[in-house]
Amino acid sequence: MSETAKTGSKNAPQRDYRPLDRDKLSPMMQHYIEVKEQYPNALVLYRCGDFFECFFQDAVTISQELELVLTSKEGGKEIGRVCMTGVPHHALDRYVATLVEKGYAIAICDQVEEASQAAAERRMVERQVTRLLTPGTLTDDGMLAARRNNFLASVVVAKEHWGLAYADISTGEFYTTQSQDLEALTLELMRLQPSEILLPTDAPDLGGLLRPGEARQDLPNYLPDCFCYSLRPQQYFRASEAQNRLIETFNVKSLEGMGCADLTLAIRAAGGLLEYLEDTQKANQVPLQPLRTYTLTDYLILDPQTRRNLEILQTVRDGTLNGSLLWAIDQTVTAMGGRALRRWLLQPLLDIKGIRARQDTIQELINNAYLRNELRQLLRQFYDLERLSGRVGAGTANARDLVYLADSLCRLSVLSELVQKGKSLYLKALQKVPPELEQLGQHILRHLVESPPQHLKEGGLIRDGIHPLLDERRQQLELDQQWLANLEVTERERTGVSNLKVGYNKTFGYYISLPRAKAAQAPDNYTRKQTLTNEERYITSELKERETRILTAKDDLHQLEYEIFSELRAEMAEKGQEIRQIAKAVAAIDVLAGLAEIAVEQNYCCPMMTENREITIRDGRHPVVEKALGLNFFVPNSTTLGSGTQNNHPDLIILTGPNASGKSCYLRQVGLIQLLAQIGSFVPAESATLAICDRIFTRVGAVDDLATGQSTFMVEMNETANILNHATPQSLILLDEIGRGTATFDGLSIAWAVAEYLATEIQARTIFATHYHELNELESLLNNVANYQVTVKELPDRILFLHQVRPGGADRSYGIEAGRLAGLPSVVIDRARQVMGEIEKHSKIAIGQPSPKP
Repeated sequence: MSETAKTGSKNAPQRDYRPLDRDKLSPMMQHYIEVKEQYPNALVLYRCGDFFECFFQDAVTISQELELVLTSKEGGKEIGRVCMTGVPHHALDRYVATLVEKGYAIAICDQVEEASQAAAERRMVERQVTRLLTPGTLTDDGMLAARRNNFLASVVVAKEHWGLAYADISTGEFYTTQSQDLEALTLELMRLQPSEILLPTDAPDLGGLLRPGEARQDLPNYLPDCFCYSLRPQQYFRASEAQNRLIETFNVKSLEGMGCADLTLAIRAAGGLLEYLEDTQKANQVPLQPLRTYTLTDYLILDPQTRRNLEILQTVRDGTLNGSLLWAIDQTVTAMGGRALRRWLLQPLLDIKGIRARQDTIQELINNAYLRNELRQLLRQFYDLERLSGRVGAGTANARDLVYLADSLCRLSVLSELVQKGKSLYLKALQKVPPELEQLGQHILRHLVESPPQHLKEGGLIRDGIHPLLDERRQQLELDQQWLANLEVTERERTGVSNLKVGYNKTFGYYISLPRAKAAQAPDNYTRKQTLTNEERYITSELKERETRILTAKDDLHQLEYEIFSELRAEMAEKGQEIRQIAKAVAAIDVLAGLAEIAVEQNYCCPMMTENREITIRDGRHPVVEKALGLNFFVPNSTTLGSGTQNNHPDLIILTGPNASGKSCYLRQVGLIQLLAQIGSFVPAESATLAICDRIFTRVGAVDDLATGQSTFMVEMNETANILNHATPQSLILLDEIGRGTATFDGLSIAWAVAEYLATEIQARTIFATHYHELNELESLLNNVANYQVTVKELPDRILFLHQVRPGGADRSYGIEAGRLAGLPSVVIDRARQVMGEIEKHSKIAIGQPSPKP
């Protein structure tokens, strides 16, 4: 059906909701509809000359999403004009990236033959869908963020059990896991932030691609609606088919070596993902790395609230990188390293051995400043081995990609030699680089020119002296072109016409041009080809013969160069697995060298990791705030938690103090130091002894969730309930202002009960920041609770925030003083002080006996 918006064009089609008679459409429009029927859930972009065009409802959608003018095109003599929107072919990637980011699937229907060939045979140019782009299947650099993964995920659920597989087809990473508890699935998806999730369904109308935020009644509540979902038939996720697909893809006899032979749901999810790649990538082979199985218990768990509150990847205020932990510590110099650091931050280790291996490498690089500086300088010269290798394996890499990849491979021997004396695990991983990789890189660079063109079929790719037949054809073409260059000189002398020219255009080929005033001087062997206002154009039999030879030679030459290039690309693709293994090692050493650099710059220490419950941080600092303020401006504070007694590392600290004094900053700094330690990094402190945490929980700040109709207080209670229901004695809990969103007595009661439950029942290591000074009484009732306060200095007319955490509980919050500093009118401040005095006279809260002591 035709539909349009107002365009201001007299040729714009009218709104018409009558079904179209396909037989009355033009041949091109008929073919477009055929393609659309094959890809009903994708926007079809159809190549027409120098533009990609779309028609009918797709044209309306694209014009709205890209804010382009909706125009029209002739659909057939009896049909009239139909909606059309077009984009220039050279800008296709930019427009497609925007559409895919909005959650659309795009089918690229390109011309697969030269238009001249179809014109000569008086038929329509042949077109086929060459690419199907979805949010999770992008590989082109222009459509991807260089320093973050683009994951495609697949989920299979059976009651409370679930299987998950995910892959980044641009880097080849492929992982799967299986577990129970659907809440754990939600947490894992939120960690991965996949661009697209495959979901099997029995629904007869699959619904295609569900874009983020679209309401769907059949979408389970454990699947967040912030993601893009592709609904797929159940048959693609059958266990037997999925297992066979995995075995065939990776050419193995069983799945035992991948660690998932008994994980049926994980196998089904991974098989469904592979089928989707076969369906979307068409002729392009996706070179995935062998499937790796992992378990959730291998890593410290960070729920979305904790990632948000600790501002690990982005800030709470405006969602930007600047001001986050990643911003503060990222000193990586390669895109591979940037992606690896991001993954490490979201998957901190629980294995002390793995943590210490990273610490040892950082320490070695700190001790050897020359090695660290030379290593970072060399790494800056490496291109993105992972994604370049991925495009090579998929057959989509151009000549520049091959040159960049070969150039990086040729630097591996230098890298290996540089780290040859390294003693730590990660440095040793680079000491033995397969020599054939460097040989391959040199082989590629010997064949390809230094700066090849972007297009592969226009020549100029291969160096001279490499291929005898290529050299021979180039020489012949050069002779013919020299003949053309001389023709203009000889014909001017022969005709006596000084402004005679030899030219070329695509329609008529080569020609000889004479001014119309000198047309009478044209020799007898000139045949008039075209008459223009100011000139006459001629051809000769010899010129036509040379033209045929030149054009044929160019086509043959370009084809031969493309064939040579394709052979080179295939040679590189055969080494894809080895390249990606080296890329992984390079990325890891980039991360560790960057962490060593930040440790030196910011004076970080190496934390001692233990298997008990102790958390001892001496003069700890907030890594982000310190970087923003500069060295020596941040006030450090110490922390002791975990032994279960007040005088020696309490389980629970009640932290009181004024607003804006630094309580929230203190909470976050403890969480970030623990997180950094468990990724193997050094930490901002004078010294630290840290036990492994299984989870870090935070409850900091207050927000409404208006989308679900939840108030600030309900959000606070939901997050608190989640902590109390999932924390263990090995967890680290950081709470700020529990109970502040309701009436004072209600809030105090909840805060008291929560603190008491944490200390007596869970006995997790907890810092509980509050303005309820009454909670200080817990110290006298429970032997694993201690009071601390953020100190201030009272001056006659104001207070001075010292930002120092010291033993003892505060008995005032100085909230009125904070209001004064914020600029409240003096009359309001004075009245508040009067009211406060009255409240303090008459208010008394009696606290009953707590639960039994631990």
